[in-house]
Amino acid sequence: MNGLFVFFLLIYLMTLITNLLIFFLVLTDYNLHNPMYFFLANLAFLDMSYSSVTAPRMLFDLVTKSRSISIPACITQVFFYISLAISETFLLSAMSYDRYIAICHPLHYKLIMSWRVCTRLASLVWVGGCSHSLVYTLLLLRLSFCRTSSIHNFFCDLPHLIQVTCTDPFINMAVLLIAGIGVTLAVVLLTFLPYVYILRTILRIRSKTGKRKAFSTCTSHLTVVSIFYGSLIFIYFVPSSSDMVNLNKLFTVISALINPLLNPLIYSLRNKDLVEALLRSYYHLKLIRASF
Repeated sequence: MNGLFVFFLLIYLMTLITNLLIFFLVLTDYNLHNPMYFFLANLAFLDMSYSSVTAPRMLFDLVTKSRSISIPACITQVFFYISLAISETFLLSAMSYDRYIAICHPLHYKLIMSWRVCTRLASLVWVGGCSHSLVYTLLLLRLSFCRTSSIHNFFCDLPHLIQVTCTDPFINMAVLLIAGIGVTLAVVLLTFLPYVYILRTILRIRSKTGKRKAFSTCTSHLTVVSIFYGSLIFIYFVPSSSDMVNLNKLFTVISALINPLLNPLIYSLRNKDLVEALLRSYYHLKLIRASF
C-alpha cells in the first residue's frame, strides 16, 4: 500500500508541476499570447483541478486505510468531478474550432479569433460544465443512500452513486440518459467535425512541407482528444460485469490521474514555442540569480 501511495503521489505532483509550468509560461511569455495557447492554459488549469478532485482523497485513504466517506462529501466530489470533466469536453471542442480557423481561414484568423471571442468561449466552457454538473448534483439530493452501501471505485462518480441508492433513481437515470446523450453527441460533433474540413484543406496543399506543417499543429490536440474520449468510452459505455471491475478501475485511474499528466507532456514535447518559452524563462531566472 505504501508503494501505491508513493506512486500516485509522484503522479499527482508531476501533474501539478507540469500543468502549472505551462500555465505560468502562457501567462508570462508574450510570444505565447495567442488563442491557441490561451486555450492550452485553460486546459492546464482544468487538468490541475481535475486531478485535485480525486487524488488528495485517494492518497488520504491509502495513508489512513480508511474506506468511508460521508454522503455530502461524496456528492461534493461528484459535482466538481463532473463539472471539470464536462468543461474539458467543451474546451476540446473550442480548441478544435481554433485549429479549424487557423488552418482553413488563416488570413482571417486574428479577426475571427479575437480576444473577445476567446474569452467568451472560455466562459461558455466553464459555465457550461458547472451548470450541467449542478443539474445532476441537485437531483442526487432527492435520493437516500443505504449506510451499508459501497462504491467499487477510488472516488465518487455519478453512475456508481446512483447504483447504491435506496430510492427509485428513475428521474435521475432519465435526465442522465437524455442530457448525457444530447451533450455527448453535440460535443463529439463539435470536436471532430472541424477535422473533416481541416483534412480536406490539408489534402489540397500541394507541398509536402506545407502539409506536414499544417497537420503538425493538430496532432497534439488529436492525441489528447483520442486519449480522453477513449478512456471515457471504456468507463461509461462498455457494459460493466464482475470480470471488468478491475479493468474499469484501471481506466478510471488513467482518466482521472494519468490523462492530466499526459496532456502537458504531449503539448510540450511536440511544441517548439513552448520549449523556447521554457528556455527563455530558464535563462531569465539564471540572470536574476547571477545579479544577486
